[in-house]
Amino acid sequence: MNGNSRSWVFKAIFLGLVFAVSVLVIKPVGVSTQFSMIGGMIHSVIDPSVITEDSSRKSGYRSTNAYYDKSEGSLAKSIKNPLNFAMVFLLAIPLGGFIAWTLDPNKRKKTQQEALRQAGVKSAVEKYYIRELAGGFIFVFGARLADGCTSGHMMSGIMQGSVSGFVFAACAFAVAIPVAKSLKKLG
Repeated sequence: MNGNSRSWVFKAIFLGLVFAVSVLVIKPVGVSTQFSMIGGMIHSVIDPSVITEDSSRKSGYRSTNAYYDKSEGSLAKSIKNPLNFAMVFLLAIPLGGFIAWTLDPNKRKKTQQEALRQAGVKSAVEKYYIRELAGGFIFVFGARLADGCTSGHMMSGIMQGSVSGFVFAACAFAVAIPVAKSLKKLG
């Protein structure tokens, strides 16, 4: 194995250990629900009556919105009390990515925007960021539509031996690989 292969293997093992510790200590990793929570927080600011306290329920909350009210109002409770493991985990993702990028001794000296300008693209927004934002929105929308995201279904699901996790992973790769190859040909 060369240096790059070992680096990849080390990172994969480290990620697996992080997921295992999370499952053993707190709960399986998944973040797409937090986007629903953020939407619910905005919704409850606009309409404070959408979530109310209800001592007769296990969660202690009730919502007029069926999505927030499912599972005895557990999402409604999270919306009203957002400082929890999953929200901290979600907020830590970009922070961790930034820290890893700044500590990487092999990172490129040029930013992506500078490289695009040198290639003759006037605006990185036109070439890159709009496409990525649209793809991210479609991804999160699909994750909520499926009632879970790749980290929940695939990574945590497979780790727990969930059949749906294996099925989801097979479908995700069966679609993602040809789409990525097609987009690469388009430039």
